[in-house]
Amino acid sequence: MSVPLSRAAAAEGLGTFALVFFGPGAAVVQAQTGALGHLGVAAVFGLTVTAVIAALAPISGAHINPAATFALTLAGQFSRTRVLPYVVAQLIGASLAAFTLLALFGLKGNLGVTLPAGSLTQAFILELILTFFLLLVALRSGLPWVVGGVVALEAAMGGPITGASMNPARSFGPALASGIWTAHWLYWAAPLLGAALAVAVNHLLAPTAPVEPQPQQAQEFVPEGDPA
Repeated sequence: MSVPLSRAAAAEGLGTFALVFFGPGAAVVQAQTGALGHLGVAAVFGLTVTAVIAALAPISGAHINPAATFALTLAGQFSRTRVLPYVVAQLIGASLAAFTLLALFGLKGNLGVTLPAGSLTQAFILELILTFFLLLVALRSGLPWVVGGVVALEAAMGGPITGASMNPARSFGPALASGIWTAHWLYWAAPLLGAALAVAVNHLLAPTAPVEPQPQQAQEFVPEGDPA
């Protein structure tokens, strides 16, 4: 039975709230206390994604990312009629989380806003590659700990250069609350392009027809008494 859109959208908003509250929130706490370290912040991102997928995937799929919604739609695994409500819910959830962080911490750590540390070209390519691998793994596995592990891995590697967003909603919320929109377009364009590339590569990797069993494998499944 299909989950009503209102429930699914609420789950997306809640999941994206959790992602932004705990992920960029960890960056804010690191800026204030220095207690977590870069790898600690990356781990918080990964653990949050793992928990959100485990809890909310049965309700909404736990996209919590417009790029993920875009990828699943391109792959024919998600209804086009639900795309806009999902993206709106994700942006609202991210924004509410960012404003909650603003109320708690002020502009400490710029609320974890994503900013390129190098050139725009470097940041664009890195965000594209990070998103590509994240969504390729999500399309081919989808297991909470696998996707969360990839998020932590990529946040550890790419965080110092781009913030390792891989998610337009994750970048939008802190940008809105902080008023810092530097190169914000990059955090939409690169993830969406990376999502499209992940769908294309996944299609190439996926078998186009059922794999034929080997003769000795087929023999094992012949019921006793039937002709071989």
